[in-house]
Amino acid sequence: MTATESMVPTSRADPPGATGAPSGEGEDYACDLDQAILRAQRWLLASQQPDGHWVGELEGDTILESEYALLLQFLGRDDPRMLSDLTRYAVQRWQRDDGGVPIYPGGPSDVSASVKLYFACKLAGHSGAEPFMQRLRECILRLGGVTQCNTFTKLYLAIFGQYSWDGVPTIPPELMLAPRWFYVNVYAMSSWSRAILIPLAIINAMRPSRPVPESCSIDELFVGDRSPASQRLRRDRRLLSWRNVFLLIDRLLKYHERSPIKPFRAMALRRAQRWLIEHLQDSDGLAAVFPAMTHAVMALTCLGYPQDSPEVSHEMDELARFIIRDERGVRLQPCVSPVWDTAIAVNAMVDSSPPSAISGEAAGAMRAAVEWLIAHEVRSRGDWSLTVGRVEPGGWAFEYRNPFYPDTDDTAMVVMALIRASRHFGRSESVQHAMDRAVRWVLAMQSRNGGWGSFDRDNTRVLMQYVPYADHNAMLDPPTADVSARVIEALAEVGLPSSHPAVQRATRFVLAEQEPDGSWFGRWGVNYLYGTWQAIQGLTRSGLAADHHAIERASQWLLSVQNADGGWGESCASYADPSLRGVGESTPSQTAWALMGLVSAGMARTEACRRGVRYLIEHQTPDGTWEEDAFTGTGFPCVFYLRYHLYRHSFPLWALGKYRAAISG
Repeated sequence: MTATESMVPTSRADPPGATGAPSGEGEDYACDLDQAILRAQRWLLASQQPDGHWVGELEGDTILESEYALLLQFLGRDDPRMLSDLTRYAVQRWQRDDGGVPIYPGGPSDVSASVKLYFACKLAGHSGAEPFMQRLRECILRLGGVTQCNTFTKLYLAIFGQYSWDGVPTIPPELMLAPRWFYVNVYAMSSWSRAILIPLAIINAMRPSRPVPESCSIDELFVGDRSPASQRLRRDRRLLSWRNVFLLIDRLLKYHERSPIKPFRAMALRRAQRWLIEHLQDSDGLAAVFPAMTHAVMALTCLGYPQDSPEVSHEMDELARFIIRDERGVRLQPCVSPVWDTAIAVNAMVDSSPPSAISGEAAGAMRAAVEWLIAHEVRSRGDWSLTVGRVEPGGWAFEYRNPFYPDTDDTAMVVMALIRASRHFGRSESVQHAMDRAVRWVLAMQSRNGGWGSFDRDNTRVLMQYVPYADHNAMLDPPTADVSARVIEALAEVGLPSSHPAVQRATRFVLAEQEPDGSWFGRWGVNYLYGTWQAIQGLTRSGLAADHHAIERASQWLLSVQNADGGWGESCASYADPSLRGVGESTPSQTAWALMGLVSAGMARTEACRRGVRYLIEHQTPDGTWEEDAFTGTGFPCVFYLRYHLYRHSFPLWALGKYRAAISG
C-alpha cells in the first residue's frame, strides 16, 4: 500500500473534524501502520500452538485461589506448600491499600472475595495478628462483616462450621423433579447457573461438615454477635416484593429440611446424581468451568464417591490444568478459551492481510487453525436441545471439550473465521458442512424477541432473578445486543440477505436495545465500548447505512468518550454505575473495539480514528504486542470479571487491519 493509496477518498463525505494525513506525514504514517501490523502478525504466529490453535491465559480474581484452597481443605488434602503459594499470590497481587481485595484491578474491595481470602489465609497457617490480616479484617468489618457475603461464600463457610446453614439460601434438590413447563425449573435458569447449582443442591441437602481448628475460626469477621438471628437472610424493606415472597418460600423449605419426612428427596437426589454423571462425560469437567467443577467434586464426595474414583479424579485432574505457575506466582484460571482465542486470531490475521499476502508460514498457520476448529465442532445434543427441538447439532463451545454447552457467540466468531480464511485458501467440503450445520443451529437458537442469548433460547423468566440464591447476578441468559449483533454479522458473512426474516427480527431487537446516548450495553465485554462496537458492526452488515440515525448516534457517542491520548477505555465500574460508561484509562483492546466500530460506521478517515491508530502504534512493544493490565472481559456483571491475555494483541491487530483496508479503498 502506498501513501497515495492510503489517502484515496471514500464515497461517503468526510464528517466534521475529519482530516487526511498532515502534509509530509502520509508516507511515514502508512509505513508505521504497515510495520505495526507486520510486527503484530509475527508475534501472533509465534504464539500459535503446534497443533494450530491459540490459547491465552484467562485471568480472574482471588476467589479462584481461595476456593481451590477451601476445596483442598474439604477433601482433607494436606498441601501446605500449595496453600501458601495460592494465598501469597492473592495477597501480594490483589490486596488494596484499604486492606481488602477487589474483583477487578482498580475496583473497590469486595466483601465476599475478602472473606474467602481471609479464611483461606487462616487455613494456610496465617494468624489474624499478622499486619496484612489485620488490615484485611478491618476492611471486611467496614464492609459490614461476613453476613454481607453472597450465597456461595456463606455455603462454603457453613460447610466448615463458620456460618449457620439457616443463613444460607436453600437450594432444594427437589427442583430436579420440576417439569420444564413449571415456571421455576433447572432449565429455566442459565446454563452456567444450572451447572453450578445442581451440585450445590446436593451439597445443601447432604450438609457436609468439615470442622476446622479453632485457630482457623473467623468469628472476628462478624459485626456484633454470631447469633443465628444475625445470620438470617435479610428481607427487602418493601413489604410486597418478589424477594420477600421467595424468602417466605425459603423459610418453608427450611422447615422441610428439618422434617424427618421428605417423600421426594431420595428420588430428587438420584436424578441430580444422574444429571451430574451424564454431564461429566466426554468433557473437560462439569461445564468446563471452575465453580461448577469444584462443586461437582464436593457433591460427588457427599454422594459417597471416593476421591480416587474415576469421576472425582477426572474433575481434580481437569482443575489442576487451570493452575499456572510462573514468575508471577501460583494462580488458577476460571476456565480456558482456546476456541474463542483461535477464532479471534484467525479473523485478525486474515483481516489484516491483503488477499495476496497470506503465503508461506502464515498460510500454513491459517490452514492448521481452520483444521483445528473443524475438529472441535460440537456434534452432540446438549442442554439446548430440550428447548430448541429438532435441529442437527452444530456449533462450537468456548473450551476444548464442552459438548453440552456450545454457544452462539463462539459459533458466530468461528463461522466468520472459516469464511474469511476460505476466501484465501478455498473451502473444503468439511468446512462447508460444518458452516451449514452451524448456521442452521444458530437460526434455531433465535429467541422469540429476535435476539440471541449465549447458550439457551428464550431464557428470560425474570422472576428467577429474585430467588435468594441468585445473587451471582447471572441466573438468566437472555438475548443481548452484543451476541445478537455478532450473529447478524456472521449470517451476513455466509450470504444471508438483510431481507431474511431472522436478520430483520434480530436487527429490530438490537436497535431497540440502544441506550438513549447512542451506546449499547456489553454483556460479555467491558462494557458499553464492547457492546457499541459489536452493535455497529452487526447492524451495518445487516444493511443499515452509515448515515442511519442509530449508527450516527453510536458513532457520536464513541467520539465523545475518546481520551486525550487518542485511545479509549472503560472500567468494570460502569456495570454498577452506568454514568461511568466509556470512562477509563485507555487500553489496547478497548481502543481496538472503538476503532472497529467507527470504521464500520464509515468514519475511518476522521481525525479521531487516526489518533486511535496512532495510540495503538505508539503503545506497541518492540516485539510486536501490547501491554494491558485492565480486565476487559465480563463473566457475571458486578460479580466476576476477566482478563483475556490475548485480547491485548488480537483485537489491536484486527483493528489496524480493518483501518488499513478502509483507508486504502
